[in-house]
Amino acid sequence: MSLTAVKPSLTKTPTITTLSNGLTIIAEQMPVEAVNFNVWFNVGSAVESNQINGMAHFLEHMIFKGSQRLLCGEFERVVEARGAVTNAATSHEYTHFYVTSSPQDFADLAPLQLDLVLNCSLPESEFTREKLVVLEEIRRANDNPRRLAFEKAMKICFPHLPYSRPILGTEEIIEPLTRQQMYDFHRCWYQPASMTVNAVGNLPVEDLTAIVAEAMGDFALGQQTFKPQIIPESPFTDIVREEYGDSALQQSRMIMMWRVPGLMSFHDTLALDVLAMILGQGKLSRLFRSLREDKRLVKGIGASNMNHQVQGVFYIASQLDKNNLDEVEGEILNNIKDIQDNGVSEVELKRVCNLVANQFIFHSEKPSDRANLYGYYYSQLGSLDLAFSYTDNLRSLTVDDIQQAARKYLHVDAYGIVRAMNE
Repeated sequence: MSLTAVKPSLTKTPTITTLSNGLTIIAEQMPVEAVNFNVWFNVGSAVESNQINGMAHFLEHMIFKGSQRLLCGEFERVVEARGAVTNAATSHEYTHFYVTSSPQDFADLAPLQLDLVLNCSLPESEFTREKLVVLEEIRRANDNPRRLAFEKAMKICFPHLPYSRPILGTEEIIEPLTRQQMYDFHRCWYQPASMTVNAVGNLPVEDLTAIVAEAMGDFALGQQTFKPQIIPESPFTDIVREEYGDSALQQSRMIMMWRVPGLMSFHDTLALDVLAMILGQGKLSRLFRSLREDKRLVKGIGASNMNHQVQGVFYIASQLDKNNLDEVEGEILNNIKDIQDNGVSEVELKRVCNLVANQFIFHSEKPSDRANLYGYYYSQLGSLDLAFSYTDNLRSLTVDDIQQAARKYLHVDAYGIVRAMNE
């Protein structure tokens, strides 16, 4: 199998290798007695049709049920016997599997992980059994009133986009799914060209890359599968409001949201990340100090800029007494309006940017941190450049950037809001 190796023109970067079948290998040696092997597929619930919503997550479960080489549960037994750990996760736009082992076990475990994800056998008996597990997971999620409020908020924010659908799917959709549908989904999306494999740990880059390349030797170039095009929703033009009662809530919850750019508009996303921290992350944030500490109007409050590839959502969530709903909504808008009119201070911006930059650095110290970072950026953006320029881009933000982001995206007269009231 032919190789094309590229060394990015950045300091302290990994080596990126592309195999002839389209697989991307990202390898880096770290002086830590472990290797994290992370396999990312550029597929999540966003590529599903409405008729199979939840399939990507269900398939993640079934991957561990064996392959042509491995019996059901055998991979986990081998991993545990080596003192290693393995797990997986599914999101709207990616699914990834990982195993962390000692360096001497990497050459044995990496090929097994690759065989499992690419040659899964999907036995009918396990499909039927695991479907019950997934259905129970859905029922538990439906019993969570906070999750229910968030799902209602996402349906308001993305009425026409797959981001509004639950990653787990619904009981009505999962129940009739067949093993053949899962087989077809796996064959369509689990292709080398849709994979990013990350190997980070205490082995030479050449060894990490060669072990993966050799294990992939039998996998031919698969058919290129393209994600369905996602057209962003237009910004809110007025206030879209939903209110309901929920006896399971101990306190009322309020979620206010704005449609914002996704990862493909990285500069705007970065400014909105910082704006979220200034408004509602940590005890020094404006909303926490004003609404919780000073006025005692909420029990908890936070802001977040949730990223998707095409479109994101900036939201502010609070837990509060239902008698304070109107006042808190008004105070949140006042805080946003203050930033729009008066901006933020240089001291405030510097504090938050330093905090975010330090968190980014601190969360890149372990092999698993680094492999996840590489997998996320490469699978979502097709490059690591923005990962390695993250702190520089962050520290280049100005108070004007933050003010303009608030003015452009957080309109005080057009937003979505869910108010769930305890009864």
